[in-house]
Amino acid sequence: MGCDGGTIPKRDELVRVKQKPEQKDKDAEREFRWLHCALTQQRLQEPIAMCSMGRLYSKQSVIERLLEKEKMPETSAHVRSLKDIKTLQLTPNPAFTDEDKTEGLLDTRHAPYICKLIGLEMSGKFRFVALWTCGCVMSERALKQIKGSMASACPLCQMPYGVEDVIVLNGNDEDLELMKVKSEMREAKRKSAKKEKKNAKKTETCVKTETTDEIASTSNAIEKPTTSSSSTSNKLKMIANPKRLGAVNAMQDPELKRLKTDFSVAKDPKATDVYKSLFTSHKTDKEQERAHWITYNPFYN
Repeated sequence: MGCDGGTIPKRDELVRVKQKPEQKDKDAEREFRWLHCALTQQRLQEPIAMCSMGRLYSKQSVIERLLEKEKMPETSAHVRSLKDIKTLQLTPNPAFTDEDKTEGLLDTRHAPYICKLIGLEMSGKFRFVALWTCGCVMSERALKQIKGSMASACPLCQMPYGVEDVIVLNGNDEDLELMKVKSEMREAKRKSAKKEKKNAKKTETCVKTETTDEIASTSNAIEKPTTSSSSTSNKLKMIANPKRLGAVNAMQDPELKRLKTDFSVAKDPKATDVYKSLFTSHKTDKEQERAHWITYNPFYN
């Protein structure tokens, strides 16, 4: 076989081979995910937040999308409110400058944030994790190194956390499946804690009601004997108050009884006739014909 001019065709000119898909630049893709918002594809702006799947967002962009009630993309469909995102506590990289913000130069540029514990840059070359309880960010290597001594407290802020609170940032497909399981665990734990709190509050209310009823019944039982034994209480009050007791004893003195308006010497059994004769109430004064020498009673009829 030949062509005009005596040329010989090559194999790729005669056989059509299926073209291979264009290979993605892994470094560029990694850089894009760690420096851009997963919602708007714009460069990340502080404050930076993460979702339960470990994707990074500019918090302001998420708030605007929720306020406008726009439909979320498929990768962020699980973000329905601010409760579904967590603000991150990041450590700035002192080596990061304005020159590092330019595109390209992947080998020489620095990441904007680092691990506060061991100084690794958060560029995607190393795996980073964040805690859902406090939002602190650190490298996975650092967390594994100190996990033996501080397994239940954040090494940066000392806030307690569980296994389900460790979120891998920008993880692979296996990490995403694990993050879904952890999200379900946190939701179940939250509902359980809410239910326990509600039951505890209900129990506390019942205990308070029973205590109030017991106090009321006890007070009623105390008031009844107090009412029935008023004389006893009065005596106790008199004993407690000596002045009051002396006044009562003085009122019972027979000499003071004579000061009463209805008291009559003529009716006093203890008085003698001589003593009674001094008063006008005596029969001798009533039967005499002249006036009394004290009262000068003229005996008017």
